[in-house]
Amino acid sequence: MSWIDMIKDYTPCDNQEKGDKEVIIKYSKILNDMLFRDNEIIHMTSSAFIVNKAKDKVLMIHHNIYNSWAWTGGHADGEEDLLLVASNEAREETGIKNIIPITKEIVSIDILPVFGHVKRGKYISAHLHASVAFLFQADENEILTVKPDENSGVKWIPINEIDLYSSEPHMKVVYEKIVFKLKNQLFI
Repeated sequence: MSWIDMIKDYTPCDNQEKGDKEVIIKYSKILNDMLFRDNEIIHMTSSAFIVNKAKDKVLMIHHNIYNSWAWTGGHADGEEDLLLVASNEAREETGIKNIIPITKEIVSIDILPVFGHVKRGKYISAHLHASVAFLFQADENEILTVKPDENSGVKWIPINEIDLYSSEPHMKVVYEKIVFKLKNQLFI
């Protein structure tokens, strides 16, 4: 299934997701480069919300640019398999090797603001991430490693304490939505 068909098939959980899904579909018809970060206005990203077996902890990284604890994820960079993007980014950013999707379906759709910042010595203008997220499980005893060019920490955080670690108000809302879906098994 193509990336845009996967988004079209997603059933939004609320008006925010409904609106963001419509915007992503609309711009996918106008712009032919949404899978590439060269699109300086809006481009696709894919993230992993990783929980332990007991589903009471989430694996997060301390993101260098945002100076906040956050999920793992990254740009599609031309890859249409957004589940693969999320999985690869999770491995790359945390060092975990064994990660399995709890579901292969999208668990969250969001349009997220990215403020202007410097990355690897280059200024990146403000833009939007058309974000999809997937739910994964990993072993909390597996060895974790920092990816110094992207993060300064990797750790398991109690799922009910995410708001104490995340300093990004717009992301706290996304995490709360996913935790609600997880606790109520709305992702199946």
